[in-house]
Amino acid sequence: MQTPPNLDSFDWRLLDALQQDASLTNGALAEKVGLSASQISRRRQRLEQDGTIRGYRALIEPSAIGLGITVFIHVALNTHSRDNARRFRDLVRLTPAILEAHALTGEADYLLKVAVGDLKELSRFINEILMPHESVARVRSEIALETLKEPGLLPLPGP
Repeated sequence: MQTPPNLDSFDWRLLDALQQDASLTNGALAEKVGLSASQISRRRQRLEQDGTIRGYRALIEPSAIGLGITVFIHVALNTHSRDNARRFRDLVRLTPAILEAHALTGEADYLLKVAVGDLKELSRFINEILMPHESVARVRSEIALETLKEPGLLPLPGP
């Protein structure tokens, strides 16, 4: 992997520390990275403004809020036109149960990661939201029995 030219060793350490715990204050980050809190603040702001840091969020345990089933759904579109792809992307963007969506090569056009409370909710999602949608031809779902790793931290190459 080629190292981006605009990131130095302090940036890499800052990114690593934030990936581990984004709630750290600039003072705590300064101790970990080896810079002053004001330098951390400026670097953090630059990394946010240039899009290297896309945002911050809390990681919530799905089962703690009633979302005990994770499902991976392969979706094949009925036609491969720009308008049809746009309609499907709009559906994905507007559907909160869809946690992730990836365009694929191969047999399926998209892979969705979906969180639902139970099998009845999954059935409703597939039969009332996905299948009737004008852009969708076929779906195939797979229920995750166990999550071995989540969320993954990006492997930071460093300088």
